[in-house]
Amino acid sequence: MDVTTLLLLLFVGAVITFIAGDKLASKVALLFSAAALGVTVYLLTTVQQFSSLNVSYPWISAPKAYFALKVDGLSLAMVLLTTALTPLIILSSFANQFKSAKNFYALVLFMAFAMAGTFLAADGLLYYIFWELALIPIYFIALLWGNDAIEARKKAVLKFFIYTLGGSLFMLVAFAYLYHKAGSFLLTDLYQLKLSSCEQTWIFFAFFLAYAIKIPVIPFHTWQAEVYQKAPTVGTMLLSGIMLKMGLYSVMRWQLPIAPEAAKTYMPLVLGLSIAGVIYGSIVALRQKDLKKLLAYSSLAHVGLIAAGCYTLTYDGLSGAVSQMIAHGFVIVGLFYAAEIIYRRYETRTIADMGGIRTQTPKFTSLFMILVLASVALPGTYNFVGEFTVLYSLSQINVWYAVIGGTTIILGAYYMLKMFQNVMLGETNAKLFADVTVGETVVMVVLIAFLLFFGLYPKPLLDLVNPSIQEILTQINRS
Repeated sequence: MDVTTLLLLLFVGAVITFIAGDKLASKVALLFSAAALGVTVYLLTTVQQFSSLNVSYPWISAPKAYFALKVDGLSLAMVLLTTALTPLIILSSFANQFKSAKNFYALVLFMAFAMAGTFLAADGLLYYIFWELALIPIYFIALLWGNDAIEARKKAVLKFFIYTLGGSLFMLVAFAYLYHKAGSFLLTDLYQLKLSSCEQTWIFFAFFLAYAIKIPVIPFHTWQAEVYQKAPTVGTMLLSGIMLKMGLYSVMRWQLPIAPEAAKTYMPLVLGLSIAGVIYGSIVALRQKDLKKLLAYSSLAHVGLIAAGCYTLTYDGLSGAVSQMIAHGFVIVGLFYAAEIIYRRYETRTIADMGGIRTQTPKFTSLFMILVLASVALPGTYNFVGEFTVLYSLSQINVWYAVIGGTTIILGAYYMLKMFQNVMLGETNAKLFADVTVGETVVMVVLIAFLLFFGLYPKPLLDLVNPSIQEILTQINRS
């Protein structure tokens, strides 16, 4: 068994989910996604040398391309994030009724397949194909099953599609140039290139455009809040929990090792943009009246800090960024799910129409509160591990980066706790808030258990990814 089994499982699962029909689609999708998680855990726990799982087969003769997959701790950590969140996201949707459910759940599994392929690909052309394939399902998920009027959805989703596709074309041009230089798309061959400073600059910014839009980093963020708000909650979870990590992962895997000199030269610029996103996202979140939009801007602030950690080019920065990527994936999925649970009962996302929920459902209030505290990086949660490490890495570059970046803790605590007060506390709401179901409780408890366990004992995940971080740093510092 190797990682091609995992990819085949997700792809075949998407096909069978479509064939199964609307009544069985959700259950079939859950079964295949759970099986993919099982395969991932099996590989993590039984394989001694991850490199033995590497795959490389001749694929296209002209241009010369390989079906090449690289398996190391970093890629497996991202695949674990994908395969762990996908069944939880599918399970969270069981209370919703989707028209053409077979299409909806097949697209969810196909998107998981494309994202896992992006994390594993070790050939530039294969990587680009997986990268683009992941865009297609979320386009249709947001367009066909989203919120608000269809015209509003069309406008938001088309903007997102054009933005991301446009950025990706710059990346494709960069790969074409690198192929001209190396005669290969293989990651190992691209790492060996000796590019001039001018070449590295062009390659660095071609990649940066693609990744900055996907993450997103300001000023390339303008698509994010509208799409997060108008997509169905499942789509928002996939976008915020997993898909944006494709950009952050790619910074470490492709951009920095291929253009290390340019990364060092333009570090102040990209750090400035990343940290500006922290401040901007936090300030805009303070003014939001829609719960889903508030969480969208909160996510923008947090991923800005993660991006800053990546661009420090330090061990602590990269390690902390990976920890925060995984922690952010779990907590943001939990928060959007909590918002969906409230919407199911109140049929509104306006914060002013909520309040008084605590007196009707203490259990849901407690679960929601833990997720809020994890979001603001309370010690004892996995978010604290990543955020503290990233801030420490920023202080190694310049203490003011850490001071300004650290405002995410203060501002985040303010707007998240204020949101919690307005949504959950106060006098009993006139509307009845039915207590959370068993399925809803299971999803939230699993998410919280992960955050608390690795918050108290992060060593397994750190041991998994840190050898890969060391290899990337060795490549960055080779010049």
